[in-house]
Amino acid sequence: MTSSNVSRRGLLRTAALGAGTLALGGGLSACGSGSPSSSADALTYWDWYVTQAPWVDKEIELFEKGHSGVSVKKTTQQNAKYPDLVALANRSGNPPDVFMIPQVPSVAEQVAKGWLHPLDEWATPAWQSRFPEGTFLEGANVFDGKVYSAPLKGSGPQLQLYIHHGVFKSAGLTNPDGSVKIPRTWDEVTSAAQTITKKSGGRSYGFGFGNADGIGVLAWWLDLFVRGAGAPGGAPTVPGTGMDYRVGKWTFGTDRAYADFLELFVEWKKRGFFHPNSVSLSDEAARAFFERGKFGMTVGGVWNQPEWTQHKFTDYSLVTLPSPTTTPKGFYYADPVGNGTFAAVSAKSKKAHEGFQWLDALTSPAAGRRWVQDLNGVSAHPADNDPDGIDSKPFAAFIGMTEQVLRGPVPLVRNPELAGVAPGVPKPDISDVVTGVYTGQIKDVQGALTSLADKKFQLLSDAVAAVAKQGKKVSTSDYVFPDWDPTKPYTTKKKA
Repeated sequence: MTSSNVSRRGLLRTAALGAGTLALGGGLSACGSGSPSSSADALTYWDWYVTQAPWVDKEIELFEKGHSGVSVKKTTQQNAKYPDLVALANRSGNPPDVFMIPQVPSVAEQVAKGWLHPLDEWATPAWQSRFPEGTFLEGANVFDGKVYSAPLKGSGPQLQLYIHHGVFKSAGLTNPDGSVKIPRTWDEVTSAAQTITKKSGGRSYGFGFGNADGIGVLAWWLDLFVRGAGAPGGAPTVPGTGMDYRVGKWTFGTDRAYADFLELFVEWKKRGFFHPNSVSLSDEAARAFFERGKFGMTVGGVWNQPEWTQHKFTDYSLVTLPSPTTTPKGFYYADPVGNGTFAAVSAKSKKAHEGFQWLDALTSPAAGRRWVQDLNGVSAHPADNDPDGIDSKPFAAFIGMTEQVLRGPVPLVRNPELAGVAPGVPKPDISDVVTGVYTGQIKDVQGALTSLADKKFQLLSDAVAAVAKQGKKVSTSDYVFPDWDPTKPYTTKKKA
């Protein structure tokens, strides 16, 4: 499992943390996996990378060889509990030396809380110049002119529809040349699911997923399908995201793409297209079910591919932005804010210099190239994303999908004083609403979508007002870009 950016975070803020039963030290270590080095004075490092663990372990090995006397002790925490564990570690005064930055609270809040060590003594202009222009952005990874983090990943389509070749071929979903007939529109996806479910005799289903982890999996389906329908905000679960910048609001209730897809989603369920255990499966189990052909299609990100490749399962394809029409009306949009941060050095670290050396190694072009070659995703360094040398056909297809990511509006570029705006998370949020619709607990779909959109905008308005009270010149109008055409790249101009 990965972050992502994506990603998988809608319920993180409310993830249950049994603080009374957890203790720093042994309790936390029990959640993770240690690197070969376990010296008591090793540099401690936390992440939530599971499928990317081989890449991290390789980087640790290379780092230790190049930095005599410095070792790294990695702890991989549970994704759903990660924000709470980092918060608990900081409150206790015993955070790791270096840690992946959690999605909540916001980076601005973490800086304000004094969790992160400024990197300026090492992150010189020459060091910053190894990253693409515009990487270091006030309000994203720079606060009050001080650099706090650097990117690992570049922008790629967050989610894809994965197609199991064996299941499709068994159902006769092939072209005259024998290749798999890849569905690209909502109707084609529906038809494929119907054929698989009907012809398999119960051996396979059209769709499947694993929703038992509470990581917002069902919101991924909504996000993937509505973007191509012309809803550029999609349905990401990261707090404060998912806005349609043409109007500066969440359009769950006013853009019919959301209700239309959810209606189709429920219809798929009623017609028995989903694997019946999907709600109770974990995400990891669902990945294994797909590999074994229990269902023909699932929604996920590129993080699925390393594990499948390790199992020598490559008989699948992936498509992104399945749309009601043959031509997508919206795309994914480059996120310099979300991608600008990866890990940080703790402000309480007594090994801050070594911590920066480790962060420097993780975000280096060489590590980025290995990140790509290990099929983990797109590197922040464009030169790393050369498909030459990538043997995996599905992963090469993913790299090719970066063309589906356009440059979009960036409110922070227009007005850096928005950096302190940290809207809260409504309950229920979008992943809860989609789950409620799927399970039948929510009958008034349109009402639920409208209510959620209103709540999210109210939370943003409250957060903007709070920052304005601090003397900052901010407004909800800073989020409105009426001249943005979602089908074309957009360059944000700074506020005059």
